[in-house]
Amino acid sequence: MSNRKFLGYRRENGRVGVRNHVAILPVDDISNAACENVAKNIQGTLALPHSYGRLQFGEDLDLHFRTIIGLGANPNIAACVVIGIEPGWTNKVAEGIAETGKPVAAFAIEQNGDIKTIADASRKAKDFVHWASELQREECPIGDLWVSTKCGESDTTTGLGSCPTVGNMYDKLIPEGIHGVFGETSEITGAEHICKARAASPEIAEKFMATWQAYQDEVIEPYKTSDLSESQPTKGNIEGGLTTIEEKALGNLEKIGRECTYIDVLKPAEAPEKGPGLYFMDTSSAAAECVTLMAAAGYVVHTFPTGQGNVVGNPVLPVVKISANPRTVRTMSEHIDVDVSGILRRDMTLDQAGDALIDMVIRTANGRMTAAEALGHRELVMTKLYRSA
Repeated sequence: MSNRKFLGYRRENGRVGVRNHVAILPVDDISNAACENVAKNIQGTLALPHSYGRLQFGEDLDLHFRTIIGLGANPNIAACVVIGIEPGWTNKVAEGIAETGKPVAAFAIEQNGDIKTIADASRKAKDFVHWASELQREECPIGDLWVSTKCGESDTTTGLGSCPTVGNMYDKLIPEGIHGVFGETSEITGAEHICKARAASPEIAEKFMATWQAYQDEVIEPYKTSDLSESQPTKGNIEGGLTTIEEKALGNLEKIGRECTYIDVLKPAEAPEKGPGLYFMDTSSAAAECVTLMAAAGYVVHTFPTGQGNVVGNPVLPVVKISANPRTVRTMSEHIDVDVSGILRRDMTLDQAGDALIDMVIRTANGRMTAAEALGHRELVMTKLYRSA
């Protein structure tokens, strides 16, 4: 057991964040403009515009609330201003975030208008910025980190190098008490039997298979044409040498290492409740959607292996890019945080690559901006289950 530490922000509920944002969070799509104007007024705030939040119902509405509340509750958020069109849903979101103990304020546009709402919210946001700017990082054990993963623009080098690097990291850090999570339900197709076998118990294995099968039955089969070509695998995957979803799935699962078992299966944006360990989350394989759902579940650092060069970032969750493709490292160097192309040249071992990623995760937790953050990538995309009413 190592004595790895990092410097983080200890929040009111005991969780630890690695960023210290004051978020301006819209409940619905028509409140985006007000939130963005508050963020323009008050430096040091972060607006989180998105596309949904009106006339949703049932499980789709539950997911919307879970995601919005989860984003505001993420430990990388120090304080949150919530703005919605009407007070009912706005207060519901603010109350959900307030359960963490962090400062939160709610503002409704109806019967106030944009100008008054923006002015009132700006004053509160300014107060929050002053308060948050004086918070100090403190030394924390590595077990306080929640680290998520998803791969993107995969190619042959991903399954050979960057995904196994993440797996090596998890094999080393899960025993030290971190929370980990992987997902991408559709992208496990063809290797679902392997994923099932990595469950911590027969009950969790069956829970995974039920989740995977539901995706096949409710999404793939009713809406596919002849197959999933150009979706799974994507055009970029095919250019990178992956010809089938089965090949892609086998590379994807390298992210969970050789020794880890996952201890539960989470719904989209669901926070884990079984303590430290690795979890599977039912997510889209689309990068921005998946990373957003993991941010909403409370993860604070994201590891992202890429082959052909996916550029996604997230406003709440810093995204660490790892690549083993020498061409991508050369042509898209500004996007890559960890170069593990040495694995393919045989001048870097997988063990060394895993250690390099752990070092970068800790540096990111300590405050180093990721490539995606420095380049301004803030892709926040909500997941929608079905058409609105």
